[in-house]
Amino acid sequence: MQTDHIDLYQMHHVQRDTPWEEIWQAMEQLVREGKILYVGSSNFAAWHIVRANEAAARRNFLGLVSEQSLYNLNARMIELEVLPACQTYGVGVIPWSPLGGGLLGGVLEKAGAGRRTSERMQQRIEEHRPQLEQWEGFCAELGEKPADVALAWQLHHPAVTAPIIGPRTMEQFTGSLRAVEIKLSPEAMAQLDKIWPGPGGAAPEAYAW
Repeated sequence: MQTDHIDLYQMHHVQRDTPWEEIWQAMEQLVREGKILYVGSSNFAAWHIVRANEAAARRNFLGLVSEQSLYNLNARMIELEVLPACQTYGVGVIPWSPLGGGLLGGVLEKAGAGRRTSERMQQRIEEHRPQLEQWEGFCAELGEKPADVALAWQLHHPAVTAPIIGPRTMEQFTGSLRAVEIKLSPEAMAQLDKIWPGPGGAAPEAYAW
């Protein structure tokens, strides 16, 4: 990779049976050797994050600084516990698949323009067609591209540091920067909640009252 160190070592999976003391011992060694600067997690449950950072605190180690989770308008489960846990521990969230595998990127418009889509995507489109029609109509009223609005919505959550984007061209990359400039009003955010309902907020209030 033409580098002598890794700024952020993102742990995608750990052996759940391995004590956190052993995991942190290894990470501390890598930090001392200058091979990594910070440690993050990926696809962790909230209680994994809590256990990890409490174990790190007992060792006077920084612990997890970031969590990479599936999060988009069509996949909002982490709002229940992962996002609140990250906010409490000061862990930055870097969502993956912010456009839901392309579902939130204007698929109806692209299909109407004659672009070919996979059979799996066609199935997803039909499954979510009523929502997609409302979604793309909402974005048209805003005068913005669906992909940009989807990214902007994520950035409105205080726990989110930055979504992980996957542009294939420089045009797509520069275009996605528009998301930083889009400011969604409370009314717009409420409308998005109607189109793409979340779990109702953080646990346990979301389901216990």
